Amino acid sequence: MAKIAILTDSNSGITQAQAKELGIHVVPMPFMIDEEEFFEDINLTQEQFYEKLGDNANVSTSQPTPDSLMKIWDELLKDHESIVYIPMSSGLSGSCQSAYMFAQEEYEGKVFVVDNQRISVTQRQSAIDARDMAEKGYSAEEIVQKLMDTKFESSIYIMLDTLYYLKKGGRITPAAAALGTLLRLKPVLQIQGEKLDAFAKARTSSQGKSIMINAIKNDIETRFGGAKANDYWIAAAYTKDIDTANEWKKELEKEFPGMDIHMDPLSLSVACHIGPGALAVTVTRKLHF
Repeated sequence: MAKIAILTDSNSGITQAQAKELGIHVVPMPFMIDEEEFFEDINLTQEQFYEKLGDNANVSTSQPTPDSLMKIWDELLKDHESIVYIPMSSGLSGSCQSAYMFAQEEYEGKVFVVDNQRISVTQRQSAIDARDMAEKGYSAEEIVQKLMDTKFESSIYIMLDTLYYLKKGGRITPAAAALGTLLRLKPVLQIQGEKLDAFAKARTSSQGKSIMINAIKNDIETRFGGAKANDYWIAAAYTKDIDTANEWKKELEKEFPGMDIHMDPLSLSVACHIGPGALAVTVTRKLHF
């Protein structure tokens, strides 16, 4: 019997196919679209999601039900002694807290829920780190402790192409959205810890990119104490527009020479609040174990 199963959710950007290759298990996140339930990467592709978003469908995020999680946990526990589950940040969804409470009540000592405030490519890296620690013989408790001790050693910066979805979700006022659209502002948001917060306002895409790149360099110098290139990961993410995203990745490779920059589509749970055309960059301190 394998000792520890590493489980994350589809907000990590890990597809069901990639999960098999990586030796990681993935909970598909549910969405309600015009009152019909869909599951990311099961019966809802990225393309279908943006098509429905563009058709002005009523799209909202949901969270896995206790029953659906219990089925996955029970199945994994047939072949594993314990599970380390890394869901999306509790600051962005209630699914983490629900899973934690359920694990404490029904699966104590068997299922360990990690709330290390990650999403998208940073969440993916946590799942890979957890898998590597498990393979090196770390216990579930030790893996959780390592991930929790380093939960704030990561930043995400996201430049939006439109304010429409922030306004639609009630995250900014219609007046602020109208003014921003009139001035053609490109807001840059950040996730550093729990929340998705405003970081800066750019007048152009190129200015927004510069703001994000400088923010990453500043994090490396100040928060990470001038860490050497082999001490952190840089990753990119985007919503919908792969061609623009590939150009963004090339720009990042020039700015951070020698870095192997992984890029994924941003999680649909984030995309439904920010819309298509967004670009993101992340920095995460490498775990050493």
